[in-house]
Amino acid sequence: MRSCASLALVFRRQPLAVLIAALCASGAQAADAPADKEVSLSTVTVTGNSDYQAPTEGTGLYTTRKSRSATGLKLSLKETPQTVSVVSRSQMDDFGLNSVNDALAVTSGIRVEKVETDRTYYTARGFDVTNFQIDGVGLPMMYGNVYGDLDTALYDRIDVVYGANGLSTASGYPSATVNFVRKRTLGDFAAKAGIKLGSWNRVRFDGDINTKLNEDGSVRARIVVAKEKGDSYLNRYKQDKTLFYGVIEADLDNGTQLALGHTWQESKSTAAMWGTLPMLYSNGARTNYDVSTSSAADWTYWNNTTSNTFAELSRELGEGWKGKATFTRTERTSRGALYYLSGQPNPTTGTGLSSLASLFATDSREDTLSLTADGSYTLGGRQHELNLGLSAGLAKHRDASYYTVTGGAANPPAVALDRWDGSTNTPVFASTPGGSADFKQSVYTAHAATRLNLSDGLHLIGGVRQTSLEQDGKSYGESRQTSYARATFYGGATYDLSKDQLLYASYAEIFNPQYQINVNRQTLKPVEGNNVEIGFKQELQGGKGNASVALFRSEQNNLADAGGNFADGTAYYRGINAVAQGLQADVTGQLSERLQAGLGYTTMTIKDPGGNEARTFMPRQMLRLSATYRVPGLEQLKVGGNLNWQGDTYAVYQGSEIRQKAYALLNLMARYDISKKVYATMNLNNVTDQKYLNSLYWGSWGQGFYGAPRNISVALNWTY
Repeated sequence: MRSCASLALVFRRQPLAVLIAALCASGAQAADAPADKEVSLSTVTVTGNSDYQAPTEGTGLYTTRKSRSATGLKLSLKETPQTVSVVSRSQMDDFGLNSVNDALAVTSGIRVEKVETDRTYYTARGFDVTNFQIDGVGLPMMYGNVYGDLDTALYDRIDVVYGANGLSTASGYPSATVNFVRKRTLGDFAAKAGIKLGSWNRVRFDGDINTKLNEDGSVRARIVVAKEKGDSYLNRYKQDKTLFYGVIEADLDNGTQLALGHTWQESKSTAAMWGTLPMLYSNGARTNYDVSTSSAADWTYWNNTTSNTFAELSRELGEGWKGKATFTRTERTSRGALYYLSGQPNPTTGTGLSSLASLFATDSREDTLSLTADGSYTLGGRQHELNLGLSAGLAKHRDASYYTVTGGAANPPAVALDRWDGSTNTPVFASTPGGSADFKQSVYTAHAATRLNLSDGLHLIGGVRQTSLEQDGKSYGESRQTSYARATFYGGATYDLSKDQLLYASYAEIFNPQYQINVNRQTLKPVEGNNVEIGFKQELQGGKGNASVALFRSEQNNLADAGGNFADGTAYYRGINAVAQGLQADVTGQLSERLQAGLGYTTMTIKDPGGNEARTFMPRQMLRLSATYRVPGLEQLKVGGNLNWQGDTYAVYQGSEIRQKAYALLNLMARYDISKKVYATMNLNNVTDQKYLNSLYWGSWGQGFYGAPRNISVALNWTY
């Protein structure tokens, strides 16, 4: 254990010293720890694909043993030379994490930037998260935000790879890559249904059924459905969400498998906010609305629909090699009638805001074809791993804004927002758009990654990804014309200190095109830079838990940063050089026979070349903790808690500071197994009724809104 002690000594001035000592102690006890107590209510049997990753459902664990999310190579989390955190199916079920926003909010290092009721950005390690995958296949995202409230019922787990990930995504970006891993079919019949009731008249139903379609089980099907609707803590806001997911998998022969699947989700909301609340009065003083205050008119709505269809063919190629071809089509539509308030109200009357109304119609389609092959080869008397891949992606995007026929808007509120009931004249919108976007993007990539096993303890990972991107069209009068071809390189090394412990280092280049325009209405040049990470990892409880601590440094040049607004309200940006560096530590999975936990701590600095703080809307410190414990002597009962703490943040608007002080959110849960097939859960969120702003991501525009107050939900679940 000398290596652990040395590492704790290095970080003796950090609060992580205690954490490092604790996780090392856990590792020392792992060999004598009892086996995991089975907490699932049904047996999970996997059939067919030898490359199939064992699901997390049914295990009760808060981690996974292996993941391809970082390099394309099938490595354990310990062997991956980057920080990887996992939100497992068990963790989502325990804490009622039914939306992607809720699930990512418990990861060790992602910050969910909820800027409006139905639009969200994500940030990590100082920068925006723009790389997303489904089952390891990257998506050609046109923008770095998500519309609506995406459901998690169809996912087995969510992997988050921190730092630049240029091998498995089209561009290296030093924040994180999020990989959504779908549920797949099981070998035996299984079923689950649940009903959930919560604060603000919220009701949710979900169902999940898996069955064999022929006698020998070589053809299997699974269907997942969910329906959720209700009111909100925000005045007038209502939401109605529907999800369907179906997948069929067939073993065509001993070495060939085919999977066909489709997901459809509709998320409808009324009284949706476009923009949020003014954070400053006209005299520069801070506003302080009730958490339920909304800037949405009562006639507004925002409806978002997403569908995803995929076909996947995998084949054993012989000599230990496997090939896979995946085609994915994603279609998104968004329709809304929205109402925007801007300005700074009078401190006495609370009035004086300006308003704008618009009807929106957005349609996008993304097609992706991915071909991969992986296997092993012999060099220097040792076996090594190799992963090869080609991909082609085409994305099309159209949207239009239909402003009011008078060129103005619905009248602004005649009273202060906290006394407004949402009533204002319903506008008549123009039949032709006042602004529109129509552009397309094509991305072609080729990559190769290898893991060289130089000795029993020393391993090198290296790879290169060639990316060609072309974009053509216009967005609200601005050209989206761009074209580039660039190769990015990745290198990593791991050294085993023992069977369970290792040291690692990785380096990745960054090259990321941008769509934002500057004050001269010209598209900003691509971001260039690099990302470096060094760290220590340890497996706990024989691989049922994982721990890591890492130092990271990311340098980006010409990164888009908010610059201001033109007279028509369109935003412009400036390119800045920024350096983010810090420390991240994770402990996830089984820590004892009865304890499952996920712990993450991040501390960092983000500065420009002049040494000034940059991107101050992001917290410099975050602590995340989720844990559940099976109660001795009362085996049917499991209790747990979730703690989310972050340091203070601020933004500057019109020369005045908007600050969110450090705060902590505490959520509690309890689960009671009524029988082998029926169990009940209760979740109490924001136990201390903390008042806080969801995000200051748009703080430099003077806006923000408050998060949910204390709320409760209860659920009854049946499994077979």
